Order: sequence, then structure tokens, then C-alpha cells
Amino acid sequence: MALYPNSPVLVETDWLADNLENPNIRIVEVDEDTAAYDVAHIPNAFRWHWRDDLRDSLRRDFLDAAGLANLLGRSGVGPDTTVVLYGGNNNWFAAYAYWYLKYQGFNNVKLLNGGRKKWERENLPMVEECPVFPSVAPPKLAGARAELRALREEVLSKRGNGSVFIDVRSPEEFRGELLAPPHLPQEQAQVPGHIPGAANIPWSKAADEDGTFKSPADLKELYAPTGASAGKEIIAYCRIGERSSHTWFVLHELLGYTNVKNYDGSWTEYGSLVGVPVER
Repeated sequence: MALYPNSPVLVETDWLADNLENPNIRIVEVDEDTAAYDVAHIPNAFRWHWRDDLRDSLRRDFLDAAGLANLLGRSGVGPDTTVVLYGGNNNWFAAYAYWYLKYQGFNNVKLLNGGRKKWERENLPMVEECPVFPSVAPPKLAGARAELRALREEVLSKRGNGSVFIDVRSPEEFRGELLAPPHLPQEQAQVPGHIPGAANIPWSKAADEDGTFKSPADLKELYAPTGASAGKEIIAYCRIGERSSHTWFVLHELLGYTNVKNYDGSWTEYGSLVGVPVER
């Protein structure tokens, strides 16, 4: 039985399987490596590459509002379209895309609970063919929601001043033994470590073995040692912002903690700043 059967932010695999041909739905697979999509994917699913489709080509930042509107229009997303996102590895980059769309003021978006992993485990349909939908006039974006994003000056000013900082990287990254997950190049930040006072709750602990989110009770218990609660200001970070987007989704969208921000600059930015405090 699904833990979130009536969630406004999640859809389950059985629901999506019944809505593959729904003209008001656009399914998008999002990942940092689209090789799996090229082999097979959910029928009628578009492909968004995290870097090539969602990031600015010159600056270290995501697409601006105009760039996002163009992407949505090219993907067949109009004013009345709901976007359903999914991906591999417990939806980590799908969660980033969800946070980014919400930040830019696009609200008709949901995550597929369990992502690609659960869909494949249930032997649901997969195809090789890429969908072809005509471009449409994109929806009007409501405008950037600054309350969802933490920038470096805010991070520096609020560190040690009562805000809850959650480092969602692996314990090895948190301790300063690694600069990135082991399977990725050990690059980006200039120094290893973590923001002083941050608590380490690896992002993947919020998911069950099949990739779906744990129950609300289990999630509250998981984050309780950090001091996170509905009344606290919470800032999550990782290395480049995708894993912390997953934690932001859990805290803000599933648990309903209203004052949660994603520091998408994350350790790649903080660990390269001159003169800031670092712990190991």
C-alpha cells in the first residue's frame, strides 16, 4: 500500500501506468547521465540532461526563467500540463529538477515515487522510442521564489545563528576524506570538510530499498537529531545541489516544514571560498 496515496507532490507507479497517454501529462526522465534513457525509458517520457538542459552554458547557475520557458515549450508543456519527473538513484536529479521548477514558479510538477528503480522492479512498460510532441506556448511562470534558495551570503550570515544546517553528503565527504562520491572525479571544491555546526544526514537514508520515500513518521525520526522541525529555519546542502534537493523535497514537500532552503551552491562553492570556517 502506498504511503502517500493522495499526495499533491507524488504520483505512484500504478497511477502513471494508467496515464501514459494522458494528453495533459508530460513525463520527463532527468539524470546526470542519460545512457539508461537511451536504452529504454517509460513510454512517452522526454529526456532532460541535468547539465545540458537545465544549466546555464556559461555561468555556474541554472537556466533563467526565459530559458526554462523555452525548455518547457519545446517539451510540449503548456499552461494546463502537469509534469511528472523521475530518474535513477532514488530520483536524485529528478528531485533537483523538481526544486528548480518550483523555484522558478512552475507549480504543476510531481515526482514519481520510487522513480526508475520501482518502475523497473514492477516490470512496467519500457520503450526505446523517443516521443515526438509539437512545441507549444509555454506556461507563464509565477516568478522566482527566493524563500526556497539559500545563497552564499545568507549561508555565511546564518551559520551559527540558530539555523539548522544539514549536510546530506556521505559520511566520508562530511569528514573530509572525499571531495565527491567515490564513483565521481575527486574535484570541484578546493578543500574538503563541512560547514561548522552542520549535521550529517545522508540524503539516501530518506528512501526505502525500492527507492520510494519512507513514511512521514520515519522521516521525522530520521531528522529529529538535527533539530529540524516545522518552526526552524533549515538549510540543506551537498556538493552541487542535487542530493540536497532530495532532502529539501522530503522536509518541505513531504513533512511540510515551511522554512527550508536548498543551498545549491553547496560544498563546491563553500569549500572554494577564501577565509571561511571549515570543520573536519
